[in-house]
Amino acid sequence: MIRYQCTFCNYIYDPEIGDQENGIPPGTAFENLPDDWVCPLCLAGKSEFEETE
Repeated sequence: MIRYQCTFCNYIYDPEIGDQENGIPPGTAFENLPDDWVCPLCLAGKSEFEETE
């Protein structure tokens, strides 16, 4: 799965891990995150994330 990086704080969203603290289970693709999901570190919106290796 492709990982996504926040352009503000460099947090990496890894679909294999999810975002358990915010109710996102492992295996959730970035495209399937709720529209109101935000970076757990800096609260940036999904539009501020870019694909990363």
